[in-house]
Amino acid sequence: MIEIGRACIKTKGREKNRKCVIVDVIDNNFVLIDGEVKRRRCNIDHLKILPQKIEIEKGASTEEVINKMKEANLIPKEFEKRQVVKEEKKEKAEEKKKVEEKKGKKEAKKKLK
Repeated sequence: MIEIGRACIKTKGREKNRKCVIVDVIDNNFVLIDGEVKRRRCNIDHLKILPQKIEIEKGASTEEVINKMKEANLIPKEFEKRQVVKEEKKEKAEEKKKVEEKKGKKEAKKKLK
C-alpha cells in the first residue's frame, strides 16, 4: 500500500498528526513526503497510511501536492491560514530588505559628495 500519491498522517516527531502525501518511494523503509509537512525523507514506521490516494507524478512539486490535497479535501482550513501568514511575513521581509538597500544607496551617494 506504500505508493506515490497515498495520503498519510505523521505519527512521530514535531509534525505529528499532520497530513502528508507520499511523493517518492526511496526504499523498503523510507519515503519522501510532502503536504502539511516540510518535504523530507520519512520512515514508513512513522506514518499512518490512509485509504485516500491523489493522482500525482513521482517527485511532484510542493505546490502541486498542496493543490491536489485541497481538491481531495485533505488539508484543513487552518493550514491555508498558516500559508497566508507565511507569505505575508515573507513579503514584509522583502519590503524591509528593499528599504534597507535604498538607505544604503543614499548613504553611499552622500559619502561620494
